Amino acid sequence: MQKIITLLFGIVLFSTGCKSEKKEKEELTIETKKQEISTFDLGKSVFNGKGKCYTCHKTDKKSIGPSIQEIIKVYKEQNGDIIAFLKQNAEPIVDPETYAVMKTNFAIIKTFTPEELEAVKIYMMDVSKGKTQ
Repeated sequence: MQKIITLLFGIVLFSTGCKSEKKEKEELTIETKKQEISTFDLGKSVFNGKGKCYTCHKTDKKSIGPSIQEIIKVYKEQNGDIIAFLKQNAEPIVDPETYAVMKTNFAIIKTFTPEELEAVKIYMMDVSKGKTQ
């Protein structure tokens, strides 16, 4: 009987030890994946997810707002700062008449981190050149 109790105790101890090690490995993997996301992918994720920018801005066609290609073209031509605009520190230079519609989205944009803002800018620049992935 004592052998059975010792055996059961050993099995319980062994199985609990394995679970915590596995959990540690899972947490490490998740953290590693977070670090591996490219700036383009982060921008794409924010543009199409959290920011919902895609609802008004298409790649090459005007929709509710100007296209991504038009936005990048104008900002390059006029040496504008798109991040300053998104932070509401600069006036709109692309399609200013639709600014009132865009203004409602600044509540969402205010939640973007500086890294997310930079990533959205890079994503838009790359997409305007034809990059899709």
